[in-house]
Amino acid sequence: MSKYDPLWAYIRENGRDGFMLTFDEIAAIGVPLDHSFLNYKKELTAYGWRVGKISMKAQTVTFEKTDPQ
Repeated sequence: MSKYDPLWAYIRENGRDGFMLTFDEIAAIGVPLDHSFLNYKKELTAYGWRVGKISMKAQTVTFEKTDPQ
């Protein structure tokens, strides 16, 4: 079990092919981002998604479906 499981579940249930979340929105899901996110983001590929751009300036993370249908 990963500490990012609540975020991965939210992403899987989103229903879109790609979207952006702010750091605050991710924290509201129950998973405040920290440096470990850079290592854990690889887990998302098992669910058919990947982390796109991480913007420290805008404090956003883009998520993209790897197999859009």
